[in-house]
Amino acid sequence: MKVLVVAADAMEFRAIPRRKDLVLRANGVGAMRAAAAVDAVLQEFQPDAVVSTGFCGALDPEMKVGDVVVATEVASGERRFASAPVATQGPRRCAKGVVVSIDHVAQTAAEKARLYAGGAIAVEMEARGVAERATAYGLPFYCIKVVTDLAGEDMANDFNSALRPDGHFATIGIFNSSLRKPFTRIPELIRLRLRCARAAVLLGEFIADCRF
Repeated sequence: MKVLVVAADAMEFRAIPRRKDLVLRANGVGAMRAAAAVDAVLQEFQPDAVVSTGFCGALDPEMKVGDVVVATEVASGERRFASAPVATQGPRRCAKGVVVSIDHVAQTAAEKARLYAGGAIAVEMEARGVAERATAYGLPFYCIKVVTDLAGEDMANDFNSALRPDGHFATIGIFNSSLRKPFTRIPELIRLRLRCARAAVLLGEFIADCRF
Protein backbone atom coordinates (compact mmCIF):
# COMPACT_ATOMS: atom_id res chain seq x y z
CA MET A 1 0.00 0.00 0.00
CA LYS A 2 1.36 3.42 -1.00
CA VAL A 3 0.28 6.48 1.01
CA LEU A 4 0.87 10.03 -0.20
CA VAL A 5 1.63 12.38 2.71
CA VAL A 6 1.35 16.11 1.94
CA ALA A 7 2.59 18.99 4.10
CA ALA A 8 3.48 22.64 3.61
CA ASP A 9 7.16 22.43 4.52
CA ALA A 10 9.78 19.69 4.64
CA MET A 11 10.48 20.52 8.31
CA GLU A 12 7.12 18.96 9.13
CA PHE A 13 8.45 15.65 7.76
CA ARG A 14 11.60 15.80 9.89
CA ALA A 15 10.72 12.83 12.12
CA ILE A 16 8.39 10.90 9.81
CA PRO A 17 10.06 7.58 8.98
CA ARG A 18 11.32 7.12 5.42
CA ARG A 19 9.37 4.00 4.55
CA LYS A 20 8.66 2.53 1.16
CA ASP A 21 4.93 2.82 1.76
CA LEU A 22 5.05 6.56 2.54
CA VAL A 23 5.59 9.13 -0.23
CA LEU A 24 6.28 12.58 1.25
CA ARG A 25 5.61 15.83 -0.62
CA ALA A 26 5.93 19.42 0.63
CA ASN A 27 4.82 22.15 -1.76
CA GLY A 28 4.31 25.28 0.31
CA VAL A 29 1.57 26.88 2.38
CA GLY A 30 -2.08 26.94 1.38
CA ALA A 31 -4.77 24.78 -0.17
CA MET A 32 -3.84 25.56 -3.78
CA ARG A 33 -0.24 24.44 -3.35
CA ALA A 34 -1.30 21.35 -1.43
CA ALA A 35 -3.73 20.41 -4.19
CA ALA A 36 -0.99 20.91 -6.77
CA ALA A 37 1.25 18.52 -4.83
CA VAL A 38 -1.41 15.81 -5.05
CA ASP A 39 -1.91 16.41 -8.77
CA ALA A 40 1.83 16.23 -9.44
CA VAL A 41 2.25 12.94 -7.61
CA LEU A 42 -0.72 11.38 -9.37
CA GLN A 43 0.98 12.02 -12.70
CA GLU A 44 3.74 9.67 -11.50
CA PHE A 45 1.77 6.91 -9.77
CA GLN A 46 -1.53 6.09 -8.06
CA PRO A 47 -1.40 6.12 -4.24
CA ASP A 48 -3.87 4.09 -2.22
CA ALA A 49 -4.61 6.93 0.22
CA VAL A 50 -3.74 10.59 0.81
CA VAL A 51 -2.81 12.24 4.11
CA SER A 52 -2.73 15.95 4.92
CA THR A 53 -0.26 16.52 7.74
CA GLY A 54 1.85 19.20 9.40
CA PHE A 55 1.48 21.95 11.97
CA CYS A 56 -1.79 23.48 13.15
CA GLY A 57 -3.14 25.97 15.65
CA ALA A 58 -5.21 24.84 18.61
CA LEU A 59 -8.76 26.16 18.92
CA ASP A 60 -9.71 24.10 21.94
CA PRO A 61 -8.31 25.93 25.01
CA GLU A 62 -7.47 22.58 26.62
CA MET A 63 -5.06 21.55 23.87
CA LYS A 64 -1.30 21.85 24.34
CA VAL A 65 1.72 22.28 22.09
CA GLY A 66 2.63 18.89 20.63
CA ASP A 67 -0.89 17.46 20.83
CA VAL A 68 -1.65 15.37 17.75
CA VAL A 69 -5.00 16.05 16.08
CA VAL A 70 -6.76 13.43 13.95
CA ALA A 71 -9.57 15.08 12.04
CA THR A 72 -12.98 13.51 11.85
CA GLU A 73 -13.88 16.11 9.24
CA VAL A 74 -12.23 19.04 7.47
CA ALA A 75 -14.37 22.17 7.22
CA SER A 76 -13.72 25.02 4.79
CA GLY A 77 -16.46 27.59 4.36
CA GLU A 78 -19.60 25.72 3.41
CA ARG A 79 -17.70 22.62 2.34
CA ARG A 80 -17.15 19.55 4.49
CA PHE A 81 -14.80 16.65 3.79
CA ALA A 82 -14.91 13.42 5.78
CA SER A 83 -11.57 12.32 7.19
CA ALA A 84 -11.00 8.62 7.78
CA PRO A 85 -10.14 7.34 11.28
CA VAL A 86 -6.56 6.28 11.94
CA ALA A 87 -5.49 3.04 13.62
CA THR A 88 -2.22 2.95 15.58
CA GLN A 89 -0.16 0.02 16.78
CA GLY A 90 0.38 1.39 20.28
CA PRO A 91 -1.78 3.42 22.69
CA ARG A 92 -1.00 6.75 21.07
CA ARG A 93 -3.07 9.65 22.37
CA CYS A 94 -4.64 12.18 20.04
CA ALA A 95 -7.43 14.71 19.91
CA LYS A 96 -10.25 13.95 17.48
CA GLY A 97 -12.63 16.44 15.95
CA VAL A 98 -13.28 18.91 13.16
CA VAL A 99 -10.27 20.72 11.66
CA VAL A 100 -11.04 24.00 9.93
CA SER A 101 -8.96 24.87 6.86
CA ILE A 102 -8.63 28.60 6.07
CA ASP A 103 -6.64 30.74 3.63
CA HIS A 104 -4.50 32.63 6.16
CA VAL A 105 -2.69 32.21 9.45
CA ALA A 106 -5.09 32.58 12.39
CA GLN A 107 -3.01 35.09 14.35
CA THR A 108 -5.33 36.24 17.14
CA ALA A 109 -7.00 34.56 20.08
CA ALA A 110 -10.23 36.30 19.07
CA GLU A 111 -10.27 34.69 15.63
CA LYS A 112 -9.42 31.29 17.08
CA ALA A 113 -12.26 31.67 19.59
CA ARG A 114 -14.71 32.37 16.74
CA LEU A 115 -13.53 29.29 14.86
CA TYR A 116 -13.82 27.19 18.00
CA ALA A 117 -17.39 28.44 18.49
CA GLY A 118 -18.11 27.07 15.01
CA GLY A 119 -17.28 23.56 16.18
CA ALA A 120 -13.64 23.03 15.13
CA ILE A 121 -10.83 22.05 17.49
CA ALA A 122 -7.86 23.05 15.30
CA VAL A 123 -7.05 25.34 12.36
CA GLU A 124 -4.64 25.01 9.44
CA MET A 125 -4.26 26.00 5.75
CA GLU A 126 -3.63 22.95 3.52
CA ALA A 127 -6.13 20.20 4.33
CA ARG A 128 -8.89 21.57 2.12
CA GLY A 129 -6.71 21.32 -0.99
CA VAL A 130 -5.64 17.77 -0.20
CA ALA A 131 -9.20 16.72 0.64
CA GLU A 132 -10.57 18.20 -2.58
CA ARG A 133 -8.09 16.31 -4.73
CA ALA A 134 -8.49 13.05 -2.80
CA THR A 135 -12.25 13.31 -3.29
CA ALA A 136 -11.84 14.06 -7.00
CA TYR A 137 -9.59 11.01 -7.46
CA GLY A 138 -11.74 8.75 -5.29
CA LEU A 139 -8.98 8.14 -2.72
CA PRO A 140 -9.29 7.67 1.04
CA PHE A 141 -8.39 10.92 2.86
CA TYR A 142 -6.78 11.35 6.27
CA CYS A 143 -5.89 14.51 8.17
CA ILE A 144 -3.27 14.30 10.94
CA LYS A 145 -1.91 17.52 12.44
CA VAL A 146 0.16 18.60 15.43
CA VAL A 147 -0.32 21.75 17.53
CA THR A 148 2.33 24.48 17.50
CA ASP A 149 0.34 27.49 18.78
CA LEU A 150 -2.32 27.72 21.44
CA ALA A 151 -5.92 28.88 21.38
CA GLY A 152 -5.38 31.80 23.74
CA GLU A 153 -2.31 33.21 22.03
CA ASP A 154 -2.00 36.30 19.83
CA MET A 155 0.92 36.36 17.41
CA ALA A 156 3.15 39.43 17.58
CA ASN A 157 4.71 38.74 14.18
CA ASP A 158 2.63 39.23 11.04
CA PHE A 159 3.10 35.93 9.23
CA ASN A 160 0.36 36.61 6.70
CA SER A 161 2.12 39.61 5.18
CA ALA A 162 5.33 37.54 4.96
CA LEU A 163 3.81 34.72 2.90
CA ARG A 164 5.38 34.73 -0.57
CA PRO A 165 3.65 33.68 -3.81
CA ASP A 166 5.74 30.48 -3.84
CA GLY A 167 4.00 29.32 -0.67
CA HIS A 168 6.92 29.95 1.70
CA PHE A 169 7.40 32.57 4.38
CA ALA A 170 9.96 35.31 3.78
CA THR A 171 12.09 34.51 6.81
CA ILE A 172 14.45 37.45 6.33
CA GLY A 173 11.47 39.79 6.10
CA ILE A 174 9.96 38.35 9.27
CA PHE A 175 13.24 38.73 11.13
CA ASN A 176 13.73 42.32 9.94
CA SER A 177 10.18 43.15 10.98
CA SER A 178 10.77 41.57 14.38
CA LEU A 179 13.56 44.06 15.05
CA ARG A 180 10.97 46.83 15.24
CA LYS A 181 9.58 45.26 18.41
CA PRO A 182 12.43 42.98 19.49
CA PHE A 183 11.27 42.33 23.04
CA THR A 184 8.05 40.64 21.92
CA ARG A 185 8.64 39.48 18.35
CA ILE A 186 12.07 37.89 18.60
CA PRO A 187 11.20 35.73 21.64
CA GLU A 188 8.08 34.61 19.78
CA LEU A 189 10.14 33.48 16.79
CA ILE A 190 12.53 31.55 19.02
CA ARG A 191 9.63 29.98 20.92
CA LEU A 192 7.86 29.00 17.70
CA ARG A 193 11.01 27.42 16.27
CA LEU A 194 11.48 25.31 19.39
CA ARG A 195 7.83 24.31 19.39
CA CYS A 196 7.96 23.29 15.74
CA ALA A 197 11.02 21.12 16.34
CA ARG A 198 9.33 19.34 19.25
CA ALA A 199 5.98 19.04 17.46
CA ALA A 200 7.64 17.53 14.37
CA VAL A 201 9.13 14.76 16.51
CA LEU A 202 5.78 13.96 18.12
CA LEU A 203 4.03 14.00 14.76
CA GLY A 204 6.64 11.65 13.30
CA GLU A 205 6.28 9.23 16.19
CA PHE A 206 2.51 9.19 15.77
CA ILE A 207 2.58 8.62 12.02
CA ALA A 208 5.20 5.87 12.46
CA ASP A 209 2.57 3.94 14.44
CA CYS A 210 -0.30 4.64 12.01
CA ARG A 211 -1.86 2.01 9.81
CA PHE A 212 -3.86 3.43 6.94
